[in-house]
Amino acid sequence: MVTPIRLLDVAAQLPHAWSSGVLASFGDARLKLLRMDEQPYPDESHDYDEGLLVLDGVMVLRIRGEVLRVEAGELYVVPAGVPHSVEGGSRGTLLIIDT
Repeated sequence: MVTPIRLLDVAAQLPHAWSSGVLASFGDARLKLLRMDEQPYPDESHDYDEGLLVLDGVMVLRIRGEVLRVEAGELYVVPAGVPHSVEGGSRGTLLIIDT
């Protein structure tokens, strides 16, 4: 019997904050899980859309010069090619959906 994955428990066991691994794949989509630790994460962009789902805590996202808070239970989709970073003070568990 396959048991459900307790995402918050898995995130708590990750060895380092901001270190993600592929948790599962569905077709071309990948689910990655990471733990935010209030430290900023530098600017990056991708050649694919990236979904950022905050499971608990808050992510302070900088995108297109604007800073916004993404709260637990909220999803933000970063369009392909758009630079984005995470500001200090972000904490909790983040599920990343990409290809």
